[in-house]
Amino acid sequence: MAILPIYLYGHPVLRAPARPVEEDSPELQRLIDDMLETMYQASGIGLAAPQVGHSLRLFVMDLAQPQEEEEEGGRIRRPGRPEVLLNPQLIASSEVEVEYEEGCLSIPEVREPIWRPETIRVRYQDRYFRWHEEEITGLRARVFQHEHDHLEGILLIDRISAFRRRLLRRRLNEIAQGQVQVDYLLAPPFLPREAVR
Repeated sequence: MAILPIYLYGHPVLRAPARPVEEDSPELQRLIDDMLETMYQASGIGLAAPQVGHSLRLFVMDLAQPQEEEEEGGRIRRPGRPEVLLNPQLIASSEVEVEYEEGCLSIPEVREPIWRPETIRVRYQDRYFRWHEEEITGLRARVFQHEHDHLEGILLIDRISAFRRRLLRRRLNEIAQGQVQVDYLLAPPFLPREAVR
């Protein structure tokens, strides 16, 4: 398994709607394994394929308490209960919304309170292309919605007020230029044509 570089805010792959995953392949299974390893190495609980440069409708999550182990180069997270979601669909949402502070590996050092439906009904395929449909709630529903947004080209900053975005403008432009201090692998910055509005 390999650690993949995470793409930063400002790269166009994060804004493009992802295409469906249509068939299994050794390359797809390797990408899934690499995404899980990358998520654990970055201490994340979710990671979408566009965040590692692949415009595919795929994300991984693991909300279970991970085991941390010493490895050369420091501590690394090991799986708790990894989930792989291919071609996920958000079918229905509750009217009740809850606020929770979210962060994003593609927008490091920025955490914002985001309102989202508390309970959602979803449909998705697992890594073996078996379909599942279920109602989920709590943190799992939140992470699903956050990662699903990535597949639509939506970032957490799109879910905050225009006023708050203006306050973050300078920091977001610094992130787009790669001016961040993180302990995970980053893709080279892509200098955006337009600044944050």
